[in-house]
Amino acid sequence: MNYDFDKLYDRRRTGSIKWDFNQRIFGREDVLPLWVADMDFLAPEAVVEALVNRAKHGIYGYTDGMDEYYDSLTAWMAERHSWQIQRDWIVFSPGIVPALNELVRALTKPGDKILLQSPVYPPFFQAIKNHGRELVNSQLNLVNGKYVMNFEDLEEKFAHGVKMMILCSPHNPVGRVWQREELERLGRLCLTYDVLVISDEIHSDLIYNGYRHIPLSSLTPELASQSIVCTAPSKTFNLAGLQTSNLIIPNKKYREAYKSSANLTGIHHPNLFGITALETAYREGREWLEQLMLYLQGNLEFLTSFIARELPQIGVIQPEGTYLVWLDFRALDLEPKTLQEFLVHKAGVGLNAGYAFGAGGEGFERINIGCPRSVLEEGLERIKKALNW
Repeated sequence: MNYDFDKLYDRRRTGSIKWDFNQRIFGREDVLPLWVADMDFLAPEAVVEALVNRAKHGIYGYTDGMDEYYDSLTAWMAERHSWQIQRDWIVFSPGIVPALNELVRALTKPGDKILLQSPVYPPFFQAIKNHGRELVNSQLNLVNGKYVMNFEDLEEKFAHGVKMMILCSPHNPVGRVWQREELERLGRLCLTYDVLVISDEIHSDLIYNGYRHIPLSSLTPELASQSIVCTAPSKTFNLAGLQTSNLIIPNKKYREAYKSSANLTGIHHPNLFGITALETAYREGREWLEQLMLYLQGNLEFLTSFIARELPQIGVIQPEGTYLVWLDFRALDLEPKTLQEFLVHKAGVGLNAGYAFGAGGEGFERINIGCPRSVLEEGLERIKKALNW
């Protein structure tokens, strides 16, 4: 069937963080929200129908994943990413952010060094700081409009006692889909210096033509034992509110340590509706996802063309994956917080402030293009009007 991604849906008064809390987040109600990473599209029709049918059952007691849950996830990984995973590697989490915090607590000690690569998803910083670990940053380099890892810096910092690395793959916010050669080089360093890698791969299904996501743990058995992959259907199928994610942990020692730690906080079973949505999305959502990626490619092309024509003072870091685009406002020569205030209070557009993503984010903003094209166009027109005042 054909899906209509141009159709507008009113998400107000649904408890939507994106649409119902402008006043609290931005200080004004009339901001057009193009920030948080959820999409303004209906989930696949098969998922909606499955949820409705489950709701009609009328009994919502304690629930756990049965064979269908694990079979759908393992089949998706095999078909989508050519990665054969075992059922007992899979560990449930209500979200990847809670999982990161639990992994830090379970697998490192207070004072241990944990490395990340800024500019990067802000909760990574908090997962380290929340538990008294030492944050080590290896900033990505922007070279000819493309972000790359600084391997020399990584090796130097690994050699000085880093115990864990949190990798963003594909990278949020810069949109890189790391190539095999990059991941293999990173993996060799991690094995050499005994660094455990937590790879957040929540955007791994949202890949543009010409690129391919490679799960870090799929590269070699040695790296599989030294890494943990975090995944979820939430970004792929717009299911974030259903609180269902999974960790893929091949190493039994790490898996049992995580489970023991999670038990201390009473995290045991997945959300009843999350189970239904995951099974159905992975089993029946491929066609919807293929059409979504074509639409997102069109949005990206529209954004790039509009900015080149109407807003040449803004740069676009071309993403290889995700529906998030990293925009370069440095030519405006505004202080980071002044830039954010300009966009909110003069343009009336709510983007993610680049400085929140850590060192290297200053002067940038993150925009979410997972919306009907007319909404994206309105946001860009607002920015154009504000810059031309």
